Amino acid sequence: MPGIDFTLPHWAYWIGLIIFPLVAMALANRPRPEERRYTLPLAYLILVTGGILGLHRLYLKNLLGLVFLPIFGFILFANSAANDARSQLSDANNLLRVAERTIQREEPRVASAQAEIAELEAELRTAEEDSFAQRSAERRLERSRGRIATGEERLAEARAAVEEMQPQVSGFAADRAFWNDSAAYAFYLILALMAVDALLMPMLVRKANANITEEPVSEAEQALKKLEAQEQKEDSSHVSTGWTGWIDRLSLWCGEFVSYWAVIAVFVYYFEVISRYVFNSPTNWAHEGMYLMFGMQYLVAGAYAMLTESHVRVDILYANMSARRKALVNLTTSVFFFIFAGTLLVTSYIFAFDAIAVPSGNSVISDWARGQTTFFEMLGNLSLREWTNPNIRWGEISFNEWEVPLWPMKWVMVIGAILLILQGVSKMAQDLRTVVRGA
Repeated sequence: MPGIDFTLPHWAYWIGLIIFPLVAMALANRPRPEERRYTLPLAYLILVTGGILGLHRLYLKNLLGLVFLPIFGFILFANSAANDARSQLSDANNLLRVAERTIQREEPRVASAQAEIAELEAELRTAEEDSFAQRSAERRLERSRGRIATGEERLAEARAAVEEMQPQVSGFAADRAFWNDSAAYAFYLILALMAVDALLMPMLVRKANANITEEPVSEAEQALKKLEAQEQKEDSSHVSTGWTGWIDRLSLWCGEFVSYWAVIAVFVYYFEVISRYVFNSPTNWAHEGMYLMFGMQYLVAGAYAMLTESHVRVDILYANMSARRKALVNLTTSVFFFIFAGTLLVTSYIFAFDAIAVPSGNSVISDWARGQTTFFEMLGNLSLREWTNPNIRWGEISFNEWEVPLWPMKWVMVIGAILLILQGVSKMAQDLRTVVRGA
């Protein structure tokens, strides 16, 4: 089975976290047609991402997509059988190597002991009766005979193991090659079917659109549309009037922006599963990349959660208060919020600045962060080479094989803290309005 030797470039990871949400937001906010239609770009996207499962034909309501599923299932079965054969082959090779090393070690020992037997017997015959020399010769002769017996026993077991393991090694190797070839041929068959479907895709889309019949909107679709409209209305209702409105809109926009990172996780983990179980090529970047991404999402979405009051809290007494009393309570307790948010901002800034000061390369930015050059000297020496030359590594990096720079994530912590403080200022201003107006 062919493998996938692909490691996501660092620049692609960080740019993808920016570009993908922008494109997704533009597509999600575009006007939707009243009539449901199948589109060729989406069909090709599904072909590329899920064609190995036949999802492109299932998207077009074509039952021939079910043909892909048993072939894909066979690939998984063949890979599993190949992995089992590989484990068995590894165990058999280990036993075979142990037996061969035993033969290599014991044969010289037995030969050496056999060569000593004649000398020890001659020494025993010439030794004086009941003397120390006679007893010493007897003990050494007994030990030599014991070594010969033990060595011959070990040699017999090792030779028997070699005779037993050699056919098994050959059999396991043949099984592994068979299942690897079977999985590869099945995969090539799916690729051929996908190539044919890529040529037929325009016709399949036209046929699917021609088969669309006017059907009344189901209750589930109506409920979904109603829920989407309600969510949009609820989000917009949190935007305040006056100068604080831009802060609320910024929090809403940032919350929507990072929400699409969850879609990225779906694609990445799908790629990881396919790479691991179909191509036997687990990645060294998927888990860490998504781990970092969700950490940044948590930080950036904090302002959105505060705006929409999505944080978990116990409000048994608070819920029954009037709007003015709620505002007074919010103003009183806001001091604890600003202590937390201020501490988060200061510590995040320290972490972020330390991250770019790590002397992991010869970057002028790291030199400036460590105080070795001035700010203007750093700007004068800064060039595109700092970002594109692979020999220049600057800032804190992860400890695994991917070695992704961690300083961008540390600066996202600063951004999240700033957004949280801004939203706290907006909330405090609205509470002050409520108290002053007496609403």
